[in-house]
Amino acid sequence: MAFLVSLVRYGYTPLMLIGFNGLAVWLVASGYPLWSVGPLALAAVLLSFLVERIAPYEEEWNEDHHGDTSKDWAHGIVYEFSTLNSLLILPGLTLVVPNLGIWPTHLPLWAQLLVAIVVADAMMTLIHYYSHKVGWMWRLHQVHHGVHRLYGFNGFVRHPLHHTLDLTVGMAPLILAGLPFDVAVLLGFTVVIQLLVQHTNVDVVLGPFGRLLAVGPAHRLHHVHWDGEGDVNFGLYFTVWDQLLGTFRAEAPRAPVAGDIGITGEPRFTQSYLRQLILPFVKQNAGPEPGLRREPREPNGAPAE
Repeated sequence: MAFLVSLVRYGYTPLMLIGFNGLAVWLVASGYPLWSVGPLALAAVLLSFLVERIAPYEEEWNEDHHGDTSKDWAHGIVYEFSTLNSLLILPGLTLVVPNLGIWPTHLPLWAQLLVAIVVADAMMTLIHYYSHKVGWMWRLHQVHHGVHRLYGFNGFVRHPLHHTLDLTVGMAPLILAGLPFDVAVLLGFTVVIQLLVQHTNVDVVLGPFGRLLAVGPAHRLHHVHWDGEGDVNFGLYFTVWDQLLGTFRAEAPRAPVAGDIGITGEPRFTQSYLRQLILPFVKQNAGPEPGLRREPREPNGAPAE
């Protein structure tokens, strides 16, 4: 069992980021239908749930202690349908949106995908950053932070309008550049994989890649409710944009544990899917004022050691 735990801790991240993404690229490059990446994404979700039971970062995060499982599944289903619909209308958008024709179609498929990832990561990092700074954006984004535990499915917990904003801003420069449809499908697949790994409840070992990849300890720190201390680490794929923005933080005085996840001042954030849909429009000041960054504190209110 100890060997299996070590295998998961060291192997889960490269298997997901290199193995699954690489297999998706191979399928598309080999002429398999684009829908073939769908079952592959489902296999990644199932694997994520399995390894979280083998080598969990926090045992309690594997349990439904807050009645959130059905809500998370509802978010996940809506998230996938929203992404699918966006991909379906992509060919139509290319007919009406000016195409600058600068996309590097001469590059191999994997290299085109890497270009798309870098551009999308930059745009989505900025959207994420401003979602913590601008009031109306925070009211949509708070749904993603209104969780009380972190596990793979949390990545898909987001208000549909905020997801639409992410897709619109993230894809706009790519569409303008002439993004091919097959690369767009692969980009959507990599986002699913990245969200799974980013929020996974696995005690992963990243080594030196912990300062490059926006997963594991860095993203757990983004979700803490320590007086706005989570106002860091906004990247989806990489930390480079956070390092340029000055918002990267590799670690805190102590590692987050059960009870540390959520929104400051909102210990009972609603776990009803329907209520989360209407919350941004009926509750104007949920959670802390976006952008506050103070020192983390212990439960008794004293500064953390």
